[in-house]
Amino acid sequence: MSESAQPAAKAKPPAPEDQPFSTFVPELLLPALAKEIQGYGGPAPELAFEQGPMPVVGADCWMVKGKLPGERRFWLCFTTADINSPKTVAVAEAGSEPSLLESFLIDEKKMSLALLVSRLVQRLNGQKWLGPN
Repeated sequence: MSESAQPAAKAKPPAPEDQPFSTFVPELLLPALAKEIQGYGGPAPELAFEQGPMPVVGADCWMVKGKLPGERRFWLCFTTADINSPKTVAVAEAGSEPSLLESFLIDEKKMSLALLVSRLVQRLNGQKWLGPN
């Protein structure tokens, strides 16, 4: 058998994180986030992906905007159209505007879908916004 007759190695499908940002967020991050939040027993959150002014400071950013029951809102902001860009989180209770931006996942070398979802849900649960807190 000659070396050229060896079967070609199957190409590994690209990692979710290798998708373009404009595909990754709406097609992978939003559904995974909604599913994880619903796993706490509540209704699906309202989620949107858009570009606009970052809460509190007004700088242009890409963001995931979320709304939970009781008019609770949250924002996950990306400073550029890249999941590895610096990120911030803001939250607001019903009837109030966000007043604080928190750095988000600043020590992570490589960003992943699972990490983004788990840490954002952990942050929302820390607010006692999910499940029977």
